[in-house]
Amino acid sequence: MRSILLDRPAPRRRDPGRTLLAVSAERTNWAGNLTYGATRIHAPSSVEELQDLVARTRRIRALGSRHSFSDVADTTGELVSVAGLPPRIEVDAAARTVTVAAGLRYGDLAEALHRQGWALHNLGSLPHISVAGAVATATHGSGDGNGNLATAVAGLQLVRADGELVTLRRGEPDFAGAVVSLGALGVVAAVTLDVVPAFDVRQVVYDDLALDTVAERFDEIFAAAYSVSVFTDWAGTTRSWVKHRVDDGDDWTPDPAWMGARLADGPRNPVPGMPAVNCTEQLGVPGPWYDRLPHFRLGFTPSSGEELQSEFLVPREHAVEAFGAVAKLADRITPVLQISELRTVAADDLWLSSSYGRGVVGLHFTWKKDSDGVRPVLAEIERALTPYDARPHWGKLFTVAPEQVRERYPRLADFRRLRGEYDPDGRFGNAFLDRFVG
Repeated sequence: MRSILLDRPAPRRRDPGRTLLAVSAERTNWAGNLTYGATRIHAPSSVEELQDLVARTRRIRALGSRHSFSDVADTTGELVSVAGLPPRIEVDAAARTVTVAAGLRYGDLAEALHRQGWALHNLGSLPHISVAGAVATATHGSGDGNGNLATAVAGLQLVRADGELVTLRRGEPDFAGAVVSLGALGVVAAVTLDVVPAFDVRQVVYDDLALDTVAERFDEIFAAAYSVSVFTDWAGTTRSWVKHRVDDGDDWTPDPAWMGARLADGPRNPVPGMPAVNCTEQLGVPGPWYDRLPHFRLGFTPSSGEELQSEFLVPREHAVEAFGAVAKLADRITPVLQISELRTVAADDLWLSSSYGRGVVGLHFTWKKDSDGVRPVLAEIERALTPYDARPHWGKLFTVAPEQVRERYPRLADFRRLRGEYDPDGRFGNAFLDRFVG
């Protein structure tokens, strides 16, 4: 097992796309906006090493791909990465599941699954993120009928505070509370996910989609394909990424003037100024699900690489009003914004999921790397969204008061009970959990 003592900051590597799962002496998250308070980072090479480490460490947190912009994974104790565990990928064709090592990146898992004729129901924008980290924070893709990535979880192998390895399965009591756990219940060693037969997707981009059209035809736009994303700078430049699932006999062709927008005449990057080569193939060329559902390609730096992010998940019935409330702040938003993305997510029953009990629309903000400039604008957006019961993404930046966050999760008391059963001494606790879970 590798253990690295963090005694002073180390120079950051230049390419964030190559360091998302690196276990190094770096003290920062991927964006560099957060310096971890941990004294060591451990990288066990077996589940047995992981169990021993957890059992003998007073304060420990799991570290995923470092893509969280909040302090959800931070600790003043020690960090452990499960990226070094054996890269397990075991398909059970009869059960239509795959069991994978928790530290695997979605991009690596997806390619291996596809070779065996299987797929996941959806993927996030970035294939670079780890399975366990994305699940624990309710990270999502897009699509009216698609739940977030955690909804595919059929089972978990979890190392509890006493070092015991336990297996949890869908249908068991409290399973819905253990999936999106923010790392509070233990260190996940393996995840079992539902799979479906592999499928192809055609991806097209539309330029110059009017903001008024988004508001007026919101439901129609997001129901138009298997996965739809709308990107806007709130100042007039708005595009839509439309990902159409290709089924047998499907002869779908894109409308050249859909919703009054223009079909793009070449590949696009959602982030202004970034090269389109970083993105998955567009122009309606059919291709495998794993190379179309994410916006960005695994072999390249995801998004812009120099950014901050926030996201708020609003109940679907308030989507248009919330969209309008944010649009009124365009003059405040645009100076510190790179791009915003709107996506839809289906309802689920996972206690700490941002889509628990309701379908939602995600209002996502990719900010310039300017914390001082972003902070007051972020507070204004949060005030504007207060009437709409918005839940902030656990892994993004937000300033919503802890009591307001807690009241938006009806099963929080049940989760606290579950946390007490799995971690009675607070071994996996941190300041983030103290604030928002209690």
